[in-house]
Amino acid sequence: MRIATWNVNSITARLPRLLAWLENTGTDVLCIQETKTTAEAFPADELRELGYESAVNATGRWNGVALVSKVGLDDVVKGLPGGPDYDGAEEPRAISATCGPVRVWSVYVPNGREVEHAHYAYKLQWFEALKAAIAKDAAGPRPFAVLGDFNVAPTDDDVWDPALFEGATHVTPAERAALAALRETGLTDVVPRPLKYAHPFTFWDYRELGFPKNKGMRIDLVYGNEPFAKAVTDSYVDREERKGKGASDHAPVVVDLEV
Repeated sequence: MRIATWNVNSITARLPRLLAWLENTGTDVLCIQETKTTAEAFPADELRELGYESAVNATGRWNGVALVSKVGLDDVVKGLPGGPDYDGAEEPRAISATCGPVRVWSVYVPNGREVEHAHYAYKLQWFEALKAAIAKDAAGPRPFAVLGDFNVAPTDDDVWDPALFEGATHVTPAERAALAALRETGLTDVVPRPLKYAHPFTFWDYRELGFPKNKGMRIDLVYGNEPFAKAVTDSYVDREERKGKGASDHAPVVVDLEV
């Protein structure tokens, strides 16, 4: 079974690449972030032609998450139970479902913007709600994973130049502590370092030749419980999909399981 996560940075802009990638990789379940569309405009028909069911939590121009699966989509939950609002609204940042033998979440953790910004406090509150929401499944006997864009680099090795991020979001002790607390529910990072690269980054800014210069960050993660982690046979960051015209600024992260 092949499960992947990919922040596509607009599914409308990325649709031809997405469809080709799914067909070429034989992915069974894809967790998508930053759809930047409404649920009604989500390309479910095009995905259905490739054999994928879709579950979508998206409301418009920003954010949005989805799950697409060839192995079933049962017990779908849209949103983060007990999650905080931002600016008086619940943002579409989480969706979960059972896909065959595995329970998965697709999450797009708030960016945080700046440490003094209200969005940063919201980010930490969101992490607390996520921890509470997944605790039971994380400790359970069924393979379970949370995949997505966590907007946190777990360690200094996960950013291209830690000195340049001093005082900025994505690397603060509080954010990393929130990520560690999530792992304490029974989850582990199932994409080990190093892979084929000394720094398997997953995000490179479009600006200043971020990708050609490998000025990246590892913020797209796959956290699985013990039954999930034991089933992993391979994992990789698909850097090739970050290349070329019309690429997302994130690369897909792929995990193979024997379940």
